[in-house]
Amino acid sequence: MNEEFIQYIHNRQSGITNVPPNGAIAGWALRLLDLVFPERQTHPDRTADQLRAQFVQSQQELVSILNRTKACEECNNDLVAQHFFDYLSELHRIMRTDAESIYDGDPAATSEFEVIRSYPGFFAISLYRLAHALLRLEVPLIPRILTEHAHSETGIDIHPGAVIGEYLFIDHGTGIVIGETAVIGNRVKLYQGVTLGALSVEKVLANTKRHPTIEDDVIIYAGATILGGETVIGHDSIIGGNVWLTSSVPPHSTAYHQPTVKIVDSKAAH
Repeated sequence: MNEEFIQYIHNRQSGITNVPPNGAIAGWALRLLDLVFPERQTHPDRTADQLRAQFVQSQQELVSILNRTKACEECNNDLVAQHFFDYLSELHRIMRTDAESIYDGDPAATSEFEVIRSYPGFFAISLYRLAHALLRLEVPLIPRILTEHAHSETGIDIHPGAVIGEYLFIDHGTGIVIGETAVIGNRVKLYQGVTLGALSVEKVLANTKRHPTIEDDVIIYAGATILGGETVIGHDSIIGGNVWLTSSVPPHSTAYHQPTVKIVDSKAAH
């Protein structure tokens, strides 16, 4: 092994922030989801006092994670964690709307229990909801770690900075990408392979709105790509599969792609 390379790696160690392992951060979030959704557990049977104690423990875990991250040394991490847990009941209510939307929108779903326990779309949305709430409290790094954990588990990539309304429906979900500055309204339905992306990925555009706005009650079918910060999909519109959009669509519109499909009878050809 090249000795110079070993010394280079050794020197790099001194500049690494003492952040907890990604697995430990994700583990905290998953345990919190277990707390707020007993459906994720087997035979949950806890008294109110036990639940209260577990929430206190979860809050203390978050403070410990924030303290170790040290990316915001001037922050009052106890206060940040308190604000997050004060908001948790409202966050739970919003996540329940997502479960309801997925159950109502998917004929294959037999119950909200099934959605909460097994649906990758609900899992990815839930971790996004936790991550976005932390990001709003100006918590660095941790929100992205949480959504990337969901990404690795489900193939659904939701940036924690995206602003997403209630009753989000994600069906199947694999390959969905929702960019940092995307804005999504209420009761929006997204199918697999949808991209809400940017027209340009130049670094100088980091602090600008680069991703589209999707208004209320929009359905976007599989494989559609919608790009650009000025692109607005008007409410109650339907975007068909494989559509590519870089300009706005007015409310109550339908946009669809018309491919040419040719079927050749191989027997007739001979």
